[in-house]
Amino acid sequence: MGDFIETNTQKNAVRDLAVPIADVSTFDALVQSVIDDNPFGCTDYTESGVPAAGVARNREYYTARINYETGEGDTIGTLTLRAPDVAAFGSAAAEVMGDAALALAMGGTAVRDAGRDAFSCQLRCHDPAGEIYFVTFTRNRIRITSYGDDAIRATVEAWADTVPALA
Repeated sequence: MGDFIETNTQKNAVRDLAVPIADVSTFDALVQSVIDDNPFGCTDYTESGVPAAGVARNREYYTARINYETGEGDTIGTLTLRAPDVAAFGSAAAEVMGDAALALAMGGTAVRDAGRDAFSCQLRCHDPAGEIYFVTFTRNRIRITSYGDDAIRATVEAWADTVPALA
């Protein structure tokens, strides 16, 4: 019986943010700036005969929290909704906030708890050397996963150091 032999070494790194990203608009603008400006120097490539962008959204979700409160401000219920993108996040939250029948069923008034909203967007990145890695943004941290070359971490870290919201 053979032994397992290490074939590659994939690394992960995380940066916790001192202050959470303020809101979904700021979050989305930050992610879109990475896609548009390509600060990591990623290169387009072809995978299985299909062209792929050097930096692209891989998966994302956005979670809104709505509390239902009594006239005295006591929380009597909560609703959490998870949306696949920023547009759906805004639309779905607005629909829930305006749903009088749901508020009646819950027994209180709908109040957004925006401080407890959560955002996550994972970018798939292609390093010029050919390595594919992921950079995941959440409201509270940035995570780099599946990289092998320490230069990738250094590049992402150097960029993050220049973005005040990522301190």
